[in-house]
Amino acid sequence: MAGKRKDAGSEGVEGEEDSNTSFKKMKKEKREILPSSIKNKEKRSAVHAKLKHQKKLDKRKKLKVRDAAAKRALELGEEPPAKLIPRTIENTREADETVCMPDDEELFAGNDADEFSAILKQYRTPKILITTCRFNSTRGPAFINELLSVIPNAHYYKRGTYDLKKIVEYANNKEFTSIVVVHTNRREPDALLIIGLPVGPTAHFKLSSLVLRKDIKNHGNPTSHEPELVLNNFTTRLGHRVGRLIQSLFPQSPNFRGRRVVTFHNQRDFIFFRHHRYIFEAKETKQSDSIGKNAKDTKGEGISKEKVIARLQECGPRFTLKLVSLQHGTFDTKGGEYEWVHKPEMDTSRRRFFL
Repeated sequence: MAGKRKDAGSEGVEGEEDSNTSFKKMKKEKREILPSSIKNKEKRSAVHAKLKHQKKLDKRKKLKVRDAAAKRALELGEEPPAKLIPRTIENTREADETVCMPDDEELFAGNDADEFSAILKQYRTPKILITTCRFNSTRGPAFINELLSVIPNAHYYKRGTYDLKKIVEYANNKEFTSIVVVHTNRREPDALLIIGLPVGPTAHFKLSSLVLRKDIKNHGNPTSHEPELVLNNFTTRLGHRVGRLIQSLFPQSPNFRGRRVVTFHNQRDFIFFRHHRYIFEAKETKQSDSIGKNAKDTKGEGISKEKVIARLQECGPRFTLKLVSLQHGTFDTKGGEYEWVHKPEMDTSRRRFFL
């Protein structure tokens, strides 16, 4: 009987302990309430700020631990731990058969025979005709004026009432190599049409996020030197072709004294345009040498080393392009054959890219 009573008592204690732990868990859950479930705006913002600050502190601690481990490994002569590569949309993109490989002989053979080979091999010098759509706006000419300062040997012609086919014919007779048409809608440039001459192709781009030079803070003024051209992440066959079309707008012999650089950076099929001036500066950095036996003697002293840094100044304009279509030959809306056209059905995944 006594044994049974003891068992019953112990069961009661265990039950109390279970209830205590469950009560503590409930308390913890109450403490870890999501900010979105709090109705009071002030409390919600305070909780959100607190969580954000805590997250920042945890991140700093992890970085410190990682840096300390790397430093220890270097001191012991071991290999430092491998750097963690974050998973992004770019490095987890869907596999594409058309991605260009560095040993693709067919691609290089195609480059020698395409429409841009004469310009890129410097047999012809680029000569660009820039015009507008029929109904121009006030912001359009300001953008064209800045394009003229970016692209060397570019000439602006007023559109008037001429058809685009007649303009193409005129440009061919005057030995222009490309035509750039700036389309405007509601007083804002919203599209670019680039036509390669004499036989095409024609690329139609949607233009967005336009910022003119005067609106860029601490902007620089470009010189008349021929700029260097940087094309990033044009990895597929289509991207390679679009990259060569853009490349054909610029001379292939940049003047490095001007320190001008024009960048077309492709990211998730959006082509970001930037125009910079750069300068190299040598800065002295002091490095204390207090490791070893003579730490006391060398305390307070430093070894000065020269470090070369590059400084950038944006010249503008700044805009973003997105390819809408690529057409064989010069501009022809009725009988033109399209190499590639973007359709909404093609956007099946966030990780599917075409350039």
